[in-house]
Amino acid sequence: MPARTGRPPRISRTDILAAAYRVIDAEGAQALTMRRLAREVGTTPMALYRHVRDKDELLLMLLDDYAAGVPRPEPPAGGGPAERVMATAHAMREALMEVPWIVELLRADDLMSARALWYPEEIIDAAVQAGLTSEEAVDAYRIIWHYTAGEISARAAAARRRADDRPTHRSQVFESLDPARLPRLAALGPRWTELTGRDTYDKGIQALVRGLLPAPPA
Repeated sequence: MPARTGRPPRISRTDILAAAYRVIDAEGAQALTMRRLAREVGTTPMALYRHVRDKDELLLMLLDDYAAGVPRPEPPAGGGPAERVMATAHAMREALMEVPWIVELLRADDLMSARALWYPEEIIDAAVQAGLTSEEAVDAYRIIWHYTAGEISARAAAARRRADDRPTHRSQVFESLDPARLPRLAALGPRWTELTGRDTYDKGIQALVRGLLPAPPA
């Protein structure tokens, strides 16, 4: 059979994004390369480079596309600065919970989407209104971001481990702790997986905000 000749099939930005999401969903973000994406789209790497300069540009396209689809929630009615910060932190977490691969990209402090800058804008503005300087407000935002990103990443890693459906080393250790040496942990051992699997984000963000923002005047 003669080799197929002619131009590769025409592809669009929508085709590229849809194919990239398929690769990530099936194999994880680490599997997303330009060569792998070209196979998924059904074209050649050379043809793909006419649409996307490199992997960084591809990732920026994905970040912008995802951010464009995330609705911006209304600020809490009648809430003060602390309530604004907590509501924004919760919105940030909710937007990223299902896409931990985006969290890992953002944690590198390199790629980001300008469409999502309203999260730091809202938190920093609320923190300044609460009485922090601009520099202190940036610190507060970064602390909240690192807590939120770390919590999402930890939960995603734990979920992947549980999906293996095998006893974890940690659970085996906690089942056989010596009560004479570690009495508190030994007593909690049978419930350790349950207790450490609880969602404590709200409790944590409340404690952070109380510690970061000045107390409102009495």
